[in-house]
Amino acid sequence: MSKKEIPQVSFFRFLKHASNILKNPLPFHHKNFEKYGDSFRLNIGPAKSVIFSRNAYLAEYVLQKNQKNYSKSPIQTKDLAKYVGRGLLTAEGEHWKKQRKLIQPAFHKKQLALLLESIHTAILTELNKIETDTEIDIFPVFNDLAFQTVVKSLFSSAVGSKEIQRLQYITEAAQKMLVKELRQPYKGWWFKLGGEIKKHTNLTDEARIILKELVKARKASGIRENDLLDMLLDARYEDGNEMEEEQLIDEILILFTAGHETTSNALTFAAQLLARNQESQDIILEEVQKAKKETHSLMEFIQACGYTKKVVEETMRLYPPAYFIDRINKEDDEFEGTKIPKGSNLLFSFHEIHKHKAHWVEPEKFDPERFSETDPYLHTPFYAPFGAGPRKCIGNNFAMFEMILAVAEMVGNYKIEEKSTLIEILPLITLKPKNAVLTFQNR
Repeated sequence: MSKKEIPQVSFFRFLKHASNILKNPLPFHHKNFEKYGDSFRLNIGPAKSVIFSRNAYLAEYVLQKNQKNYSKSPIQTKDLAKYVGRGLLTAEGEHWKKQRKLIQPAFHKKQLALLLESIHTAILTELNKIETDTEIDIFPVFNDLAFQTVVKSLFSSAVGSKEIQRLQYITEAAQKMLVKELRQPYKGWWFKLGGEIKKHTNLTDEARIILKELVKARKASGIRENDLLDMLLDARYEDGNEMEEEQLIDEILILFTAGHETTSNALTFAAQLLARNQESQDIILEEVQKAKKETHSLMEFIQACGYTKKVVEETMRLYPPAYFIDRINKEDDEFEGTKIPKGSNLLFSFHEIHKHKAHWVEPEKFDPERFSETDPYLHTPFYAPFGAGPRKCIGNNFAMFEMILAVAEMVGNYKIEEKSTLIEILPLITLKPKNAVLTFQNR
């Protein structure tokens, strides 16, 4: 039987569209998907190529069914790791398994319940800063909210605003630098010689010093806060040893990077979608008012906000924060008659998978009701906002609790004025919103 060939997009075509790809690669990729099918090979340099795919079944095969033959690409294990270290997101192999097993208990629902008061307080504090009756870009509000939520969950009240601002600046600066490296691989030599990479790794070193001081202060205080830092300090490997300091700092940096960026993006998109769907605001408001009267804990409140949860899920379908996932195969592989040579760089577009016409009815439409309790979408390869398989995001429950609380409190306290213009996006390491200007009114 003859093997299927993956269609190729030439290096010339890649260069021709390089300036547009740097700004936003998604339209370029979409055109290629529409022209060549659900998978194509993009040549990005001499003997260098990436297989782009929106084949949900191939993604399921790579991320779950045959995941042992696939590792993360150097984008995360090397490029990102030089800024955030070797924590859960960037680690591989036995080191990753060891860390995942150690940290997993800190993210169990029972443990997260202990953090809900801190999360809720941080959310209310930031939402109170929303200016009403005037147009504002809502992204900075949610960006601060998500960062404050991670900080308060990790360090309770032991970190000052000056330190938070510096950590936030360093985290975001490193991401912007990494985007430049990935979008302009042909300038790699210049980034090194020009000192840009060194400048940003120095910033990361500064962040590590700040975090080490915070950890040192916690240990010296002898006070238990029952926050994520205490849980990480309490964690023990099978041999009874605790995490070494450098590894602990790596994990904290990963929590900052992964924990605030994706959430702030999703919340901003949710606010924009609600501005364009007034009926959904009304349903959330009624649900929230009822839940506040009938529930006695934040966990009960979250569980009572079923429609709000659907809004969050539908937001992440339309605008998945982690809009692509990459893998490299360790050995030759084959899927449905197509050979995947050893060392192939595969990049799965969940931005495309989440809107594939073969799997979704009216995929561009905002319809939270598609995520009813019995809906199969939540259990299929067509929907994976937090990734899939063993490497699925460890903080998915944390993020969902935070986003449900934030959307519920936002709609409970403010009416978002109607807006009809198209939502703009800025695809960086994560899918970011652009020009998210909205008007809020007090309820």
